[in-house]
Amino acid sequence: MSLAEIEEAVDKLPPRELAKLAAHIARRDKLAWDKEIEEDFSPGGKHEKILEKIDREIDAGNFTPFP
Repeated sequence: MSLAEIEEAVDKLPPRELAKLAAHIARRDKLAWDKEIEEDFSPGGKHEKILEKIDREIDAGNFTPFP
């Protein structure tokens, strides 16, 4: 099924079904975002160095917690 066909089918959905679809897509998007964040900040992830820097600053006493 093409994207155009999916869009056409979505346009024909009654409001209740459209709301269910929107909720489903939002859940999938949230799960994908959570997975990406976890991977980025895990060992070997693209933000691992940032976490190491923050840990060093905390260990050196150069950290002020948020109020």
